[in-house]
Amino acid sequence: MKITRVTVTPIAFRDPPLLNASGIHEPYALRSIIEIESDNGYIGLGESYGDAPALAIQQQVQAQLIGLDPFNLNQLRAIVQATVAAHKPVSLAGAELAPGSHASKAVSNAYSAFEVAFLDLQAHYLNVPLVDLLGGAIREEVPFSAYLFFKYAQHVDSPYKPDDWGEALSEQQIVAQAARMIEAYGFKSIKLKAGTLPPEHEVACIKALKKAFPGYPLRIDPNGNWSLKTSIRMAELLGDDLQYYEDPTPGLDGMAELHKRTGLPLATNMVVTDFDEFRRSVAQNSVQIVLADHHYWGGLRDTQTLAKMCEVFGLGVSMHSNSHLGISLMAMAHVAAAVPNLDYACDTHYPWQEPDEEVIKGGKLPIVDGCVKISRAPGLGLELDHEQLGKLHDQYLTCGIRQRDDVRQMQRYKPDWRAVKPRF
Repeated sequence: MKITRVTVTPIAFRDPPLLNASGIHEPYALRSIIEIESDNGYIGLGESYGDAPALAIQQQVQAQLIGLDPFNLNQLRAIVQATVAAHKPVSLAGAELAPGSHASKAVSNAYSAFEVAFLDLQAHYLNVPLVDLLGGAIREEVPFSAYLFFKYAQHVDSPYKPDDWGEALSEQQIVAQAARMIEAYGFKSIKLKAGTLPPEHEVACIKALKKAFPGYPLRIDPNGNWSLKTSIRMAELLGDDLQYYEDPTPGLDGMAELHKRTGLPLATNMVVTDFDEFRRSVAQNSVQIVLADHHYWGGLRDTQTLAKMCEVFGLGVSMHSNSHLGISLMAMAHVAAAVPNLDYACDTHYPWQEPDEEVIKGGKLPIVDGCVKISRAPGLGLELDHEQLGKLHDQYLTCGIRQRDDVRQMQRYKPDWRAVKPRF
């Protein structure tokens, strides 16, 4: 079996005005959709970053895959490594919130983009679900968490009709956002993206969520935008309200000191993003929960390796998310289904994506009782909707965005806005 076609299609889809530590989401999020076809007619799908640097490497890799056996993942990795070495990528704005955009992750995120598609094709050929190539499903339903954001009602200059989520800045609006998301998707835990408004207000919102949803595990994620001093002070206010405290303060040293001073379980997708950082974190006891992300940890099988290392060192495991569509969600679900020590519900931005902007047949994937269900269909169990793919590719061509820059977008609201870390 040989690969005869590789197609990388950049797309853009509407993204709400969600606030974060760098600034605010731009009106469109960028992704790439990957199709790999074999000489006997099987197709594998992948989804990855669509920012210009990542896309450039994917496009250089694709032609080199023609004629390759889709089971030859070692050769895929060698091709990616050689391509990245020749390309010499550099880090761009936004890499701290999207580690896959960082130049140091160029090999792992490009390899992952194609590895998922290779595995999907392999599983179609073998007529088994992709999870079976990862050792089989330990669970058929993968839990996800409600992912709340402070947000504006609409984007500056109104590039399209405002989303129907509305503004969320006050305690009451955040509670209403959570109630709507839980009613629609049945989530059993709640995460609040923080680091955007005064810390005391963000903690007050956690208190309001605790009151409105007693018994629900709660998390707060300031994206490293609080100083160590602020993080300690907020920890005192939070008490035992949290399931875990995610990336409140920057760096392995800061997180280690925070845990030492507060004893709270700390989670991260920012200070442990590769195996070298993992090693240094274990030595310092910087974090107690690692949020995996196959997009920049090097694919589904390397995510399993990360989970095994977490088991060895007694760390918890969950999953990180950026704005994504259904192929990424189902890839996350398949690897999560095969990880024995998935200790916490995973993150997902999926509820924020509009229902008319999915690229898979049948539209958006269902999330029921807070879970994505793994089917016994071959591979990821997905097929591309080429009409939808074409629509979102056209949107990419016209949207004017080629790389994520939340700082620049916030400057359109506040001209004096600057990238400051930590801000509070």
